[in-house]
Amino acid sequence: MTENTSPTSTRGLAPSGDDQYYEIGAEIHDTKANTDLPIDKIWSDRKFNAKLVNPANRRKRTIIVVGTGLAGGAAAASLGEAGYKVLNFCYQDSARRAHSIAAQGGINAAKNYKNDNDSVYRLFYDTVKGGDYRARETNVYRLAEVSANIIDQCVAQGVPFAREYGGLLDNRSFGGVQVERTFYARGQTGQQLLIGAYQALSRQVAAARVELHTRHEMVEIIVKDGHARGIVTRDMITGEIESWTADAVVLATGGYGNVFFLSTNAMGCNATAIWRAHRKGAYFANPCYTQIHPTCIPVHGDNQSKLTLMSESLRNDGRIWVPKKAEDCAKDPRQIPEEDRDYYLERIYPSFGNLVPRDIASRQAKNMCDEGRGVGPEVKEIGPDGSERLVRRGVYLDFSEAISRLGKDGVSAKYGNLFDMYKQITADDPYEVPMRIYPAVHYTMGGLWVDYDLQSSVPGLFVAGEANFSDHGANRLGASALMQGLADGYFVLPNTVNSYLADNHPGRLADDDPAVLEAVESAKERIQKLLAVDGNRSVDSFHKELGHIMWEYCGMARSDEGLKTAIGKIRALRKEFWENVKVTGVNEDLNQTLERAGRVADFFELGELMCVDALHRRESCGGHFRVEHQTPEGEALRHDDKYLYVGAWEFKGEGVKPVLHKEPLVYKAIELKQRSYK
Repeated sequence: MTENTSPTSTRGLAPSGDDQYYEIGAEIHDTKANTDLPIDKIWSDRKFNAKLVNPANRRKRTIIVVGTGLAGGAAAASLGEAGYKVLNFCYQDSARRAHSIAAQGGINAAKNYKNDNDSVYRLFYDTVKGGDYRARETNVYRLAEVSANIIDQCVAQGVPFAREYGGLLDNRSFGGVQVERTFYARGQTGQQLLIGAYQALSRQVAAARVELHTRHEMVEIIVKDGHARGIVTRDMITGEIESWTADAVVLATGGYGNVFFLSTNAMGCNATAIWRAHRKGAYFANPCYTQIHPTCIPVHGDNQSKLTLMSESLRNDGRIWVPKKAEDCAKDPRQIPEEDRDYYLERIYPSFGNLVPRDIASRQAKNMCDEGRGVGPEVKEIGPDGSERLVRRGVYLDFSEAISRLGKDGVSAKYGNLFDMYKQITADDPYEVPMRIYPAVHYTMGGLWVDYDLQSSVPGLFVAGEANFSDHGANRLGASALMQGLADGYFVLPNTVNSYLADNHPGRLADDDPAVLEAVESAKERIQKLLAVDGNRSVDSFHKELGHIMWEYCGMARSDEGLKTAIGKIRALRKEFWENVKVTGVNEDLNQTLERAGRVADFFELGELMCVDALHRRESCGGHFRVEHQTPEGEALRHDDKYLYVGAWEFKGEGVKPVLHKEPLVYKAIELKQRSYK
């Protein structure tokens, strides 16, 4: 990374009205990718020019990898296979319980098995367009370029991808594309891919090249002379605070969707690892870019702790509709005749139909419900102005046509486990009655800023998978999360970490090094501060209230007034948290309340930054929809003349305004245009 120190980019106040929230810093640029070359040559050039570490010296280098999902597990296995000593950490009781296991629908790759004119360039184009032209094109092209290798790797590991009658790997479609490029294992693709990565990891553990530490949560990062040199963990069984040092650190800890409390993420998913790194100097890029998945089981009670995803793959054969007349919304959907149904995605977007990108499908579902044509039970909502109204939050996902065409057994062969899961949760049989779905928080496109090597603004700190910002812009296309995680872990990091380690090999820090002692003491002080408050409100009550603020003001639709209101509410709630939270128990024991308290404390700070980022970006793009900036048809309206950049935020201290660094986005291989899926 380099900073532009020209007079036009030096630090200054934000535009009038925003200067109370942030300052403007120097421009930043990714200097690792040689953009003077054709885009299909850049990755080969970087691999050749990256420095190497010879096999004998790799045994002398230690790398910490935090996370055991697809990105972390693949990285730890690959770096161990290369000969490095790897320390691998996860907070779960088994590496196989990483949240990657929950992914359902598939993984993209440009193999053109369906002979429908797919290519690396088309996957690249679809991904940049799907992200509403807010992703760095060099990183996205590399992702498309290595995608085919991922499938070969996973097949070699024994991943049981679905196959056609003749034995060839099968494909299906996902949103935002007009080809079939998604490889899948029924509705449990993430689980099968994770087992493949896990067996590769287990082999390295058995060979003593990877040291696996489960039930260890990273609570601080160690930075020495500006370089990442280790982490501090809390043993979640005993409460012991331990320091671990290395030559480089890789964070592969997933996204931060649980800032909304209700999301499709596992309840343990959190942002502490990347937020601790942010506070130690790692820039946080595009935090406001969060993805609302259109195909989730709606909220069904006040005591719900998470939401359940219904795979986007269901939109291949399921048709989404609402009644044309509001008075029909309370009827049994089977009693509503075909002519009284509005298949609104097929009507508005005839070229893509039900397979439009997630942000578009989600907004249209909300629009239908806001019009009074939602389905399901009525719920009371309180608007920003304090007014109350009854609305129905749901639309139908109907398989009656697919069952007529394919037969019940044919539909079951494709989606049976998803149908079973839906029935178990809702007690409705989707073979008999349409599924009822509604958008919910799912994925986060924002994350720590990284360069082409996946190195953050802190040298020696690498970030992989959903924890970084690099590949998806303002909206992720379905089936691309698994692709990015495995691309980063298996193919990118093993070729880029070498280059850093070739020039940086001071060895592991001593336990009494001042940088280690500072990080350990910081972690202990924070834990003791949480335990000492001894208030009378539970951690979850604070988290739920924060989640409500985030969903209401920084969710599917955002406005200038709403975001400023949210920032004020978050600040007030955070102050109350530190004065009135009740954390029971002690540190020296299994203490899940303490674990949650630390994570929620970080969510308060992150939530405020998300709102500040959304406030500063006065345009609509992808999952970031500012109501003041939309086309006459209600579509997202970008302002490329003002916001064609990555927003990378620098932490300057508690109570101090963050600094915004802009990385200009330059498109050479692709034409910049307004998205259209009609």
